[in-house]
Amino acid sequence: MPLDHSCLNIALYGKGARWVMTERGAHDTRAERNALQIGPSAMRWERDRLIIDIEERDIRLGIPWRRRVKGQIVLHPEMFNEKGFKLDPVGRHHWQAIAPRARIEVRMERPDIGWTGSGYLDSNHGSEPIECGFQSWHWSRAHVGKEVAVIYEGKRRDGSHFGSALRFGSDGVPHEEELPLVAPLPRTWWMMARQTRADRGCASVIKTWEDSPFYARTALTARLWGEPVVAIQESISLDRLVNPVVQFMLPYKMPRET
Repeated sequence: MPLDHSCLNIALYGKGARWVMTERGAHDTRAERNALQIGPSAMRWERDRLIIDIEERDIRLGIPWRRRVKGQIVLHPEMFNEKGFKLDPVGRHHWQAIAPRARIEVRMERPDIGWTGSGYLDSNHGSEPIECGFQSWHWSRAHVGKEVAVIYEGKRRDGSHFGSALRFGSDGVPHEEELPLVAPLPRTWWMMARQTRADRGCASVIKTWEDSPFYARTALTARLWGEPVVAIQESISLDRLVNPVVQFMLPYKMPRET
């Protein structure tokens, strides 16, 4: 039952860094048409904005004392997209960039930090666990002038490959472009393979924000369709995720409330 494995993941980097990913059961989860409650945290749509109320405790490996993480994030979509995409031929897995471009307000009480900036909202859903459908996945997003580029590709569990380069106009409508050249990136400290797409197949890492045995999140610079961009890139290895050693480690990074 999916609702029996619910969590809100919060990752704050830099000053006041925090990591939150506490799993909760179905009795602590309530899903409605325009709202979702997971334990003491919740998110809801109010007219054309998404409000996320955070009340959690952080996780630090080897340290039993968990600090309070409290605050609110408000996401104001600047464009909406209603088109979703099948990621496999039979439609077991779907992805949709709901708000390819948005403005966000972050107001945290614990830690005491806040800012405004650009944001993004997408959704993945499927009728089976993601590791059953895929071996690996790479994704990136960048502003290209007033447009937004979202590129994703990966390898399915049956060995076939998939990929798409989407260019979202100011109206939020996605247009499929030819995939740019593969731009290899250096492996992470955990030796995670990662890559993106860019003009001439060239991109440079600015900072690796997240580095784990099976997942990496990276900020990078590149050129897309002739424009210099700063992109956020993510890579995940589902083969590594299902490795028994990684499965043994997961509860330390993602504890479950009972």
